Amino acid sequence: MTDPKRVCADARGRRAVVIGGGLAGMLTAAALRGLADEIRVIESDELPDGPLPRRGLPQAGHVHLLWSGGVRAAEELLPGVTRRWLAAGARRIPVPTGMVGLSPQGWYRRWRRETHFLIACSRDLLDAVVREQVLEDPAVRVVQRTRAEGLVGTATRVTGVRVRGADGVRRVLEADFVVDASGRGSRAPRFLEELGVDSPAGRTVDLGLVYASRVFRAPPGAEEFPVVSVQADARAARPGRSATILPIEGGRWLVTNSGTRGGEPTDRAEDFEGFARSLRHPVVGELISHLEPLGGVTINRSTRNRRQFFEKVKEWPERFVVIGDAVATFNPVYGHGMSVAAQSAAALREHASEHGLAAPRLARRVQYSVARRVSVAWDLATGQDVFFPGVRGGSPSRTDRMLARYVDRLVKTSTGSFLMTKEFTDVTSLEAPLRTLVRPRVLLAAAVGPRHPPLGGPPLTEEELAVVTAAGAGRAGG
Repeated sequence: MTDPKRVCADARGRRAVVIGGGLAGMLTAAALRGLADEIRVIESDELPDGPLPRRGLPQAGHVHLLWSGGVRAAEELLPGVTRRWLAAGARRIPVPTGMVGLSPQGWYRRWRRETHFLIACSRDLLDAVVREQVLEDPAVRVVQRTRAEGLVGTATRVTGVRVRGADGVRRVLEADFVVDASGRGSRAPRFLEELGVDSPAGRTVDLGLVYASRVFRAPPGAEEFPVVSVQADARAARPGRSATILPIEGGRWLVTNSGTRGGEPTDRAEDFEGFARSLRHPVVGELISHLEPLGGVTINRSTRNRRQFFEKVKEWPERFVVIGDAVATFNPVYGHGMSVAAQSAAALREHASEHGLAAPRLARRVQYSVARRVSVAWDLATGQDVFFPGVRGGSPSRTDRMLARYVDRLVKTSTGSFLMTKEFTDVTSLEAPLRTLVRPRVLLAAAVGPRHPPLGGPPLTEEELAVVTAAGAGRAGG
C-alpha cells in the first residue's frame, strides 16, 4: 500500500495542470489530490454553477450511462460521490433487475438477483456533483475561459502549458505534471509534434450515427421504472436503429433515438414517437405515447468511434499523460465513455501514488494503463460497429466474423441463462476483461445455450404498464 505521509511529502511545491474541466478533467484533478499541492484545471469555457448545460459538451442532452465499473472507480477517487449523486436526484438502477432490454438475439430476462448496477441521471447533474466535490479541495482551482495553446518542454519532458486567456493575453503555466483531459477536441497530437514527438497512429470507425433526444414528464408512480432499451442488430444488413428510455432526476424520462447512416432520426418533434415505434419492437414509442413532452428534440452527430494510440508512440515525454475522450471516443450506445474516463483517472492515481509524479517513466506507465482500460470498450464497440452497412473506417475481417458469431452465441445464451448474464455483464460494465468470456465455464454455457425459452415480449410488469397507461388516460381526460 502507498504511504499517505510519503505521498503528501512528495507533493510539496509541486504543481499539476489538467487541460479540460469536464468529467474526465475533474476526475483527473481528484486523482492528483495529495500528489501535488497545487492543481490547476484549464477550461476554455465558463463552467456552469450547478447542473446546467455546459457549452463544450454538445452530447450532454442524450442518454449517458455510468456503469458500476465506472462508479467504483469514481468512488475510489471521490469517496461518497455515489451518495451525493443519489441525494441530488440520480437513481441507482440494479442490473439486470431494473432493465428491460431487447438484444439482437431476444429479450433479456429481469433476473431477481442484482449482479451489477448503473447510475441514471442527466449528464448535467452527474458532472455538477463531481465538479462540486472536487472543487471543495482548496488545492484545486479552475482557470476558466482560458485555452491551452501548446506544451512547454522538450521531446523528453513536458514542463508546462502555454495558455491564452479570454483577454487575449498569452502566458506559460509551469507544471511538474500535465494531463490532457480536454475531450474530443484535444490537440494533444499537434502539441506533441511541436515538441518533436511523433504523432500517434489513429483509427476512426464512423457509422454516421445520429442521436435525437427528448425529455418527457415521467408518469406518477414511476419512481422505480426500469431502463428500457431496444438495440440495433449489426448483422441485419440494414441501417441500425435503437432507442432508450432513461429515468432521470426531477420526475423526468430522457429518451434517445439513434440511427446509423441511412436510418437516421430527424430533429422534428412530430417524427420522434414514430421513429421509436418503427424499431424491431415498438415498446419505446408505445410508452412515450402516453407522456407529456417537456421540450423539443435535441440532435447530435458527434458519435463516431475514434482512437489515438498514444501508448504506441516510441519515445514518450516524461510528465505528460492523455486521458478520457482525448484518447478515445466510443459509439455512445454502449455507455462506456464516462466509465473508461473514471477508470483511467483511477489508474493515474494508482501509479502516481506508488511511484510519485517525478518518477522516471511514470507517464509511459500510466499511458499503457490507460490504453488497457480503453481497449475493452474499444473492442466491444468496434467489434459490433464494423458490421453495420455504410460504416467508414473498417470492414469486418475473417477474425471479426468468427468472434462476432461467438458473441452472438453469448448474447443468445444470456437471454435465458443467469450465469451467462452475469459473465457477459461483467465485461460490458467494464468490471472484467474480455478474456473472461473464453473461460471454460463460459465456453460450456455458450455451448449448452439458453436454459430458458425466449421471452415473447418486453418483461414489463402489469404494475409498470398500468402506471404508464394511467398517465395517458389522465392526459386525455385533462
